[in-house]
This record gives sequence, structure tokens and C-alpha cells, in this order.
Amino acid sequence: QVQLVESGGGLVQPGGSLRLSCAASGSIFSIYGMGWYRQAPGKQRELVATIARGGSTNYADSAKGRLTISRDNAKNTVLLQMNSLKREDTAVYYCYAEVHSPIIRDYWGQGTQVTVSS
Repeated sequence: QVQLVESGGGLVQPGGSLRLSCAASGSIFSIYGMGWYRQAPGKQRELVATIARGGSTNYADSAKGRLTISRDNAKNTVLLQMNSLKREDTAVYYCYAEVHSPIIRDYWGQGTQVTVSS
């Protein structure tokens, strides 16, 4: 069984920063793609950023220049550094990982709330 546990959400003022962390644990052979999605109230879940095992990244247009995704393959973790936060970044943020354990499937974290408000 594989689990993803997120941390780092909270309340921040507009223009502030937060760093989200997601750690995968369990019977893991390898992790391929990892990433972050978010879901705001009344909206569908949307892509924020993804990162391949080799480090190549993909960002939603809304994230470019403000959010940075990174990963530590040795620790099975993925991070999301969020700077210059805006009210519209308010959402529940979910991490995912494409895990080989021994079959290959996607796993999701439970979500962490990010609220940007003054």
C-alpha cells in the first residue's frame, strides 16, 4: 500500500509565500511523474504543475513565474514553492504520484487547504 501525505498549507496574505510538501511512503519500487492539482470551491480540479522523474516540469499558465515544483527522488517527495500568492490561488491542493508498486498507478494525497486572504 502506498500513501501520500501533504503538509504546508495554511492562511497567508496576498503577496505572501507558502511551501507545500508531499511525501510518498509504502511499498514503492519507483515513482515516475509527480505533481500538484488544486480545487477551488465550486470549481473542477485543475492542474497546477507536474514534474517528471528526470526533472522536466510543466506548469499551468496561472502558476508560471510564481510557483515552482521540485522533487527529491531519494526521499520520494515533491514540493511546491508558492510565491506572490493571489486570492485566486485559494483552493485545496492535492499531490499525486505515478507509482510503480509493483503495478503502475496514480496515488493521491488527502489535500491541504491554502487560503489567501487579508
